[in-house]
Amino acid sequence: MNMADATNLQSLRGALRLNEPMSKHVSWRAGGVAARTYAPADLDDLCAFLRSISRTEGLYFVGLGSNLLVRDGGVRATVVFTHWALRQITLLSTGESNIEIHAGAGVASPKVARFAALHGAQGAEFLAGIPGTIGGALAMNAGCYGGETWELVSSVTTIDRAGGLHQRAPNEFHIGYRSVKSISGLADEWFVSANFKVPHGDADNASEKSRNKIKQLLSKRIASQPLQQPNAGSVFRNPLNDHAARLIEVCGLKGTRIGGAEISLKHANFIVNTGDATAADIESLIDLAQNTVREKFGITLEREVRIIGEHA
Repeated sequence: MNMADATNLQSLRGALRLNEPMSKHVSWRAGGVAARTYAPADLDDLCAFLRSISRTEGLYFVGLGSNLLVRDGGVRATVVFTHWALRQITLLSTGESNIEIHAGAGVASPKVARFAALHGAQGAEFLAGIPGTIGGALAMNAGCYGGETWELVSSVTTIDRAGGLHQRAPNEFHIGYRSVKSISGLADEWFVSANFKVPHGDADNASEKSRNKIKQLLSKRIASQPLQQPNAGSVFRNPLNDHAARLIEVCGLKGTRIGGAEISLKHANFIVNTGDATAADIESLIDLAQNTVREKFGITLEREVRIIGEHA
């Protein structure tokens, strides 16, 4: 590993850890260690940290780890935790037709939904059903219940490997279903914040209506998803005009176990940790579902979850 020199490290204000168990930082509660992790004190500290490390250092940005599997062999790289510092959320403006909200990449998506509702806006309620952070939602155009993150984005701020900040507009990205790619091919930039424009509600009690809708969406989520067990949300993207859960269920895979991992009996597009699952157990179930659906239907399910690291 390319470590920062001692002088640079001493000037940093965040928390640096070596050989950090990533099972503590991902919602599956499984997986190996990261060679190094850094929790910046704030955005300025994050910029300083990136300036202090080698440009060839492997680097991952992680929020709440709700869409991530770290293999049991761990990652020989640096993991930056955004949710410790990039948690600012502010009301930027109130216009005739919408409000504009600024949110850091470490802000939990449901918090943005509640913040918008508090200020009488409607249209961001779906964010309450996304368990991760704004950074992750931006990176994959997360969505649910008919809404997608980038439908609300007016601008984003990114950070590059040298600690430089950039203001970017939506038209600088290819935005698709659970997919966001830079048009100019800037792979080494990460989202640190976004500005959202959310329409005003159409009634005097818009705030109450929005809060009620959030409650309804959360009730639906609780009823349909295995939230009482460690999981990473939907494992696969829905294929065109179909649902991954339906295909997996028709294949008879609901309840299938490998080690401590199980394809949920409650929702077939969820894999849960029943208590002692390894990352290998979970990945094996992912492969099993993909292979079985491909053999039966000729459809290749695309992963929604991200897998990093090395096999044990």
